[in-house]
Amino acid sequence: MTKVAMVTGAAQGIGAEVSLHLAKAGFDIAVADLPAQEEKAKSVISDVEGAGQKAIFVPVDVTDQAAVSKAVDQAASQLNGFDVMVNNAGVAKVDKFEDIKPEDLEFSYKINVFGVIYGIQAAAKKFKELNVPGRIINASSIAGMHAFPVWATYSSTKAAVISITQAAALEFAPAHINVNAYAPGVVGTTGMWDEIDAKMSEINGKPLGQNKKDYVGTIPLGRTVEPNDIANMVTFLASPEAEFITGQTYAVDGGGLL
Repeated sequence: MTKVAMVTGAAQGIGAEVSLHLAKAGFDIAVADLPAQEEKAKSVISDVEGAGQKAIFVPVDVTDQAAVSKAVDQAASQLNGFDVMVNNAGVAKVDKFEDIKPEDLEFSYKINVFGVIYGIQAAAKKFKELNVPGRIINASSIAGMHAFPVWATYSSTKAAVISITQAAALEFAPAHINVNAYAPGVVGTTGMWDEIDAKMSEINGKPLGQNKKDYVGTIPLGRTVEPNDIANMVTFLASPEAEFITGQTYAVDGGGLL
């Protein structure tokens, strides 16, 4: 029987790559993202269908608890099942510590923390309703394991995801629901680290691009992270081979934290 996975923030970037990898592993995919992203999600749906699996677009604002629950219901109803939830949607706010504003904190926490909690709640409820041993996979970051300058807001939200993952894993283990997280390092194909580099340049006076180059130079495996690397980890955590793993956060960073 085909299994079903829902991926938030799936219209582009890491979420799109995760969707395709899960499809290649035999999952039908609910491509979940903001309503404005529906056009962009069409290419992801096409890729999933090209891999021989079904795909639908599910509009959702992860900061809205009721909307997340509705999205999970829609995915389960239209794809006839629900087995994996990937809480991938997230944002990064880069600012010097003294420049952090209340609205920036609220925006980041609503998406990166509240959105993960709402996704866990909705998925766990659905798994119990369907009586399936579900998997929940959350997006953290190496910034949640080791804080970075000008990234206090983002680092704190991703540290919260690690604790949330552990607490949920303990609470839902009796229902055979596994909860884990992935923590990407420097992703070369997103603009996040370019923002960090620019802010760091304001602080230390290094030329634009130099701070990023310096950090990448410390990565033992010698390159930045690609979405494919992250998708491989998520696909593993969704697989039968990860049946006895829960409450863990895996760094996907080429050894950058070592």
